[in-house]
Amino acid sequence: MKKQLDKIRKRNRRKMSIRKRLICSAERPRVSIFKSNRYTYVQAIDDVAGKTLVAVSNLEKDLREIKNKVETIGKLGEVMGERLKGKNIQAIAFDRNGYPYHGIVKAVADGIRKAGIDF
Repeated sequence: MKKQLDKIRKRNRRKMSIRKRLICSAERPRVSIFKSNRYTYVQAIDDVAGKTLVAVSNLEKDLREIKNKVETIGKLGEVMGERLKGKNIQAIAFDRNGYPYHGIVKAVADGIRKAGIDF
């Protein structure tokens, strides 16, 4: 149990360290990722207003076929990029939420880049 709590504490410390270095606004929202064992959630957040602008997850009906696999999770990033373009957002600040930048997190970031959004 102690090892699990240490992992959570370390991730929270990394998360806060990353968050205070990000410069976000309504024109350049923070895109945050959260991964559970089954699903991945990605949302664009306006930190000034404290509101979620766009959200996408593989829990949605039309995206259910996307599993938490590196090969298919990039599609989730592409959908997020298209929704950001629909809101006229061209640049974002990517918040990896304390997770290492590889695997699912990297695949989502590459999918957003593929849609034409600048980091």
